[in-house]
Amino acid sequence: MAGRIEDYALIGDMQTAALVCRDGTADWLCLPRFDSHAVFAGLLGTEEHGFWRVGPAHGADETPPVADRRRYRGDSLILESEWDTPRGTVRVTDFMPPRDGAPQLIRIVEGVTGRVPMRSMLRMRFSYGRITPWVHKVDNRTVAVAGPDSVWLDTEAETYGKDLTTYSDFTVSPGERVAFTISWQPSHREEPALPEPEASLVATEDFWREWVEHCTYHGPYREAVVRSLITLKALTYAPTGGIVAAPTTSLPEHIGGERNWDYRYTWLRDAAITLSSLLRTGYREEARAWREWLLRSVAGDPENLQIMYGIAGERELGETELDWLPGYENSTPVRAGNGAAHQLQLDVYGEVTEALHLAHMTGLARNDYASLLQLKLIRYLETHWDQPDEGIWEVRGPRRHFVHSKVMAWVAVDRTIKLIESGDADGPLDKWRELRDDIHRDVCEKGYDKERNTFTQSYGSQELDASLLLIPQMGFLPPDDKRVIGTIEAIQRELSTPDGFILRYPTTGGDADNLDGLLGEEGAFLACSFWLADDLAMIGRVDEARKLFEKLLALRNDLGLLAEEWDPHLQRQVGNFPQAFSHVPLIDTALRLTASGAYGG
Repeated sequence: MAGRIEDYALIGDMQTAALVCRDGTADWLCLPRFDSHAVFAGLLGTEEHGFWRVGPAHGADETPPVADRRRYRGDSLILESEWDTPRGTVRVTDFMPPRDGAPQLIRIVEGVTGRVPMRSMLRMRFSYGRITPWVHKVDNRTVAVAGPDSVWLDTEAETYGKDLTTYSDFTVSPGERVAFTISWQPSHREEPALPEPEASLVATEDFWREWVEHCTYHGPYREAVVRSLITLKALTYAPTGGIVAAPTTSLPEHIGGERNWDYRYTWLRDAAITLSSLLRTGYREEARAWREWLLRSVAGDPENLQIMYGIAGERELGETELDWLPGYENSTPVRAGNGAAHQLQLDVYGEVTEALHLAHMTGLARNDYASLLQLKLIRYLETHWDQPDEGIWEVRGPRRHFVHSKVMAWVAVDRTIKLIESGDADGPLDKWRELRDDIHRDVCEKGYDKERNTFTQSYGSQELDASLLLIPQMGFLPPDDKRVIGTIEAIQRELSTPDGFILRYPTTGGDADNLDGLLGEEGAFLACSFWLADDLAMIGRVDEARKLFEKLLALRNDLGLLAEEWDPHLQRQVGNFPQAFSHVPLIDTALRLTASGAYGG
């Protein structure tokens, strides 16, 4: 049975990632890319769907023991788990080296004290657990083959097969190290090169140390910020610069419900805000790579901008259901692909333009096509900004005139005007200044409830929406505007959970019954809760902002990772994990609070 979402650690190589539970089980791994079929899909099913456990030996009827301690080695993505057993202490080091060749997952077992019996139990199941591969030996190497894929196991320990599973039983004494490596290779190719686990470990540690040294943030929340930055880097697909929203699919927003989505793609929104955080903390190379990915992805058809693309810029992300998987804690359906790819979400134009604007303002080398793209996006908005859309939350109900979408359309026009005013682009300034004013007026007249002194989720609606918290952060209105303060206070009253975190929007009651077209509720959305902390700091309630921020930090798991949401009833993380859209606002709020001096100690 899979662990709780917060029981997992992330390891990865900037092309794919694995999730490793506290008991030493890798329950999720897609090879060779984030969006490839899973080889270990036990996270969304059972052990029959693939896993790899390395830990102290235990009886067949016993529950695998969980590690007594685990941590990342310094500022890296190298996981160290330690077990204290009656026979001694053992450490397992898990990592995926940044690669030029075959993807590898390496697990090094090290004796610390005593003599500890250990077991490796490897069950590979291709195509999300549906296909049992042909496993055989080639020159003392174990290889599993199915169709176009092969996975090679290399170890000096003896292995044996039983019940369509590869085992290794061995004992480690103090100072002894036994390494296991699996490597993916197209099945028609020659076998991959023999791994060098110890050298790869040194190289991986060097990579992360050198990368973290570029971080320009040295404030009081540095540990949380650096861990979030490492997580965002791990979600970057190095060959193209695309950034996945999360490395998982179908981890539920409501346990047992249907709000289960595939996040292994590049949302323009998520990637743009990720880019903004990386730029603010000194990572310009990632910004340059993402800008190049964006230009390639939308090349030739910017007027039909999709809200998301594949990690190499693919446009077709058809959604299917994997009905042989029972789902995480019986949360079905399990989905691969995402049908929201072709939705109309006007806010994306604002997020992309804001990211390009920030890159320009921070001195990223000019790219003429990026400026041309920005101009083309505004020409599209000229005739489409006043249309209803599905909005930031990708509702599967009817389209509406979402206020946040209109605000972000305003942001797109405003930032493009600034680009032209800087002399780095040419465009009809007077015409677009008028357009900017028209959008602003429309939002203030149709999206604002004078009686309640709050902006609303959509034109004519009585419902609130946490995305309205971005109004002052985007500069649409100043923080001290009474309408902004009224909106912040209304969201605190109406969208807060008992522990003070923020829901995205009401999922039941009033207008909400037909809003997103889905059954069930969801947890508090962590990004929205960070946005509230930001807003509170902006309107001068800095102590309240700091307290909320530190409560949010306390929700992270022991390794500093966050999923998409927090279930206030079950008191646990829910949604895909780890989630870029949670770690980005963590960084942004830390920067804002540090600048304001709003922190303890």
